[in-house]
Amino acid sequence: MTRTASLPAPAPAAGHRPGAVRRALRATAILACLPYISLKVAWVAGGELGIPAGSVLLERRELMAIANAVSVVADVLVVVLALLLTQAWGRRFPAWLLALPMWAATGLLTPIVTGYPAQLAVALLTGDRKAAAPGEPFLDDWVFGVVYGGFILQGLALGTLFALYARDRWGRLWRGRLGEPSARTSGPGSRALAPAGAVVALVPAALHLLWAAGSTTGLSARRIAERDSDFHVLEAERFGFVVAAVAFTLFLVLRRPARLRVRTTLALAWTASAAVGCWGAYMSLVALLPESDPTKQVPGLVQLSYAGDMITGFLLAACVALFLRRRSAGA
Repeated sequence: MTRTASLPAPAPAAGHRPGAVRRALRATAILACLPYISLKVAWVAGGELGIPAGSVLLERRELMAIANAVSVVADVLVVVLALLLTQAWGRRFPAWLLALPMWAATGLLTPIVTGYPAQLAVALLTGDRKAAAPGEPFLDDWVFGVVYGGFILQGLALGTLFALYARDRWGRLWRGRLGEPSARTSGPGSRALAPAGAVVALVPAALHLLWAAGSTTGLSARRIAERDSDFHVLEAERFGFVVAAVAFTLFLVLRRPARLRVRTTLALAWTASAAVGCWGAYMSLVALLPESDPTKQVPGLVQLSYAGDMITGFLLAACVALFLRRRSAGA
């Protein structure tokens, strides 16, 4: 994501050993992967643990096996990152090669860390139960708790490890406030990309806001019938991430408000742009999978919202990358 590899990394001390907090976070991140990996491996091997009879997942076993295998690789990457962020050799790892998977992990895990508890809270307060199409079970209820609970632990542990690692290795890149002379590192590239991302964001932001508020514009008849509190929470969250990504990236590029801390602005721009871009890319990929049942096909306007999220997130992430690159060069 960013070309900051030229910035010299601090040399690790001989016999470097992470402290107790980092070891505990590393263990948490790794152990939190095990339930998910175990389930996926069982499914790839043909098992049906947690999959009720008649589930739509059993209709396309080959595609399911491929998707589950990819998911296992992605979760193994979390284990690798947890090790990299707590080992001496990790301090010498190329910055750009670490930033790419960490940005993706941030983008995929953050909406789960924030969204799943919000969905549970809203469902508890409203008494709304998850809607389901008659006769089409998906997964046993306990699977969602185990998998999303593991994702939340992964996100919190890995995110904290990365924050500690980044502070130690590159902390001087985001010292100070936006209005200070040292923060004036936005070049013409950022000043062009940030407004472009903001313009593109208007489409998905408007659609997410409409759907969160109850509009059925562009939704399929099946999706309209299945809407529940989870749907509205998810759309509200997506709208919030788009707004945050645009706002904090523009703050970073325009260096306003002057009193805002660089590290706060950068962290929120990184996180929000990742959540928007990565989930937009993931949902776009899912929408492109072949589907023979017309009622299950993703409508064009919904696909447009996914594509808009993806493009917005990538454009704004490029601004963050350029900011870091210029700060690195200045350092």
